Amino acid sequence: METGLLRKSLSIRERKVPNDDVFLETGLSRRSPREFKKPQNDDDECRVTTSVFLSTFVAVFGSFCTGCGAGFSSGAQSGITKDLALSVAEYSMFGSILTLGGLIGAVFSGKVADVLGRKRTMLFCEAFCATGWLAVALAQDALWLDCGRLLLGIGVGLFSYVIPVYIAEIAPKHVRGSFVFANQLMQNCGIALFFILGNFIPWRFLAIVGLVPCVLHVFCLFFIPESPRWLAKKGRDKECRYALQRLRGSDVDISREANTIRDTIEMSEHEGETRMSELFQRRYAYPLVIGVGLMFLQQLSGSSGMTYYASSLFQKGGFPSAIGTSIIAMIMVPKAMLGTIIVDRMGRRTLLMASCAAMGLSALLLSVSYGFQSFGILPDLTPIFTCIGVLGHIVSFAMGMGGLPWIIMAEIFPMNVKVSAGTLVTITNWLFGWIVTYTFNFMLQWNASGMFFIFSMVSASSIVFIYFMVPETKGRSLEEIQALLSNSLQ
Repeated sequence: METGLLRKSLSIRERKVPNDDVFLETGLSRRSPREFKKPQNDDDECRVTTSVFLSTFVAVFGSFCTGCGAGFSSGAQSGITKDLALSVAEYSMFGSILTLGGLIGAVFSGKVADVLGRKRTMLFCEAFCATGWLAVALAQDALWLDCGRLLLGIGVGLFSYVIPVYIAEIAPKHVRGSFVFANQLMQNCGIALFFILGNFIPWRFLAIVGLVPCVLHVFCLFFIPESPRWLAKKGRDKECRYALQRLRGSDVDISREANTIRDTIEMSEHEGETRMSELFQRRYAYPLVIGVGLMFLQQLSGSSGMTYYASSLFQKGGFPSAIGTSIIAMIMVPKAMLGTIIVDRMGRRTLLMASCAAMGLSALLLSVSYGFQSFGILPDLTPIFTCIGVLGHIVSFAMGMGGLPWIIMAEIFPMNVKVSAGTLVTITNWLFGWIVTYTFNFMLQWNASGMFFIFSMVSASSIVFIYFMVPETKGRSLEEIQALLSNSLQ
């Protein structure tokens, strides 16, 4: 498809203004080829330059801040409930209000990222996160605690959209999956760090620790380029080519890729920017079902509740929570690293289905474990089953279902619907995440076995959905993926 777009671009420009300037713009010239950089070829498109690597690392550092926020509620639960005398309902509100804030941030995420750009949106996110951490650290009652957590959630909700989109727009296609999956890896690093520190550090100081990566991230954002595709969409062609040159290397002629991006943007603009009300058309149905469906199933698998209240699960099963959270912290990061390595080798579909299968089995084991506990059967095995089940669910989620839906979301939508569709998908994720995290503690007290049986059935349903609905996007450019989805509706 890229070749077809390029030929179309060349033919149009040559018919309009057949002079040297046009040939220079398209990377061709009547002059000696020795005067120009080497033409871009497939090997150049597959290069991973230092600039791409560092830009990705800086972007996903925002995901580390997200992980710190998610891991805070588990390690701080006993300290906060004791110091501020919170009930189960009050602490459930505190834990879940991060996802409610994420929902608020998700409502505006696409529009903010489109207006401010990817870099400035990440700076905007950190303003919310830093303020939220300070409010939590200084809180003297549940109100201030919830306000700080809500602000943190707004920043995290904006991050959840803009980070995978930015990485997908700058990374070469053969490593795009691995680089976007680094988003999940860094989240796991933040969760693991706070799981460990929460066993030793008072909750107020732990909140101050969460502020440190926010400040570092703000500083680093000034040294990375803006997304070339966003710059092209805004008509800033010179800046687009400059950013693309930084990302692909100074010795590469980026004209072919720049023209392909520009032609794709022009085609999207010809169709017009799609409002939320116009999104539910037949031509967008397939990618929309994929994006919304994956986010819906991701949250209804119980993943957020398992992460936010891991210590409560261990305590209910009779397993020491400090030991359990430390084991999770030590294992989940290497597992996420493995997912980052194999996502562009195994492919999205295979890894997603394997992750869902492991999550379903882990949830089923927890259902059996808590069921035996309620009937007094095999009481000595309940702590072991609980540890294996919680550990297996969180680790298998981190390895696939945690990050891959965000990768696919960043890949499947064309530029003219990326704002409205991405916003809707992100809202879906945070809305059902809030429902799960708020009701999790109540359901755990009501019927833990039944709750985890439901989670296991959701994971089984996810395998069926992925098998029949989700296409393989490994190794394809964003333009090729969008053409594939469009052709499927023809």
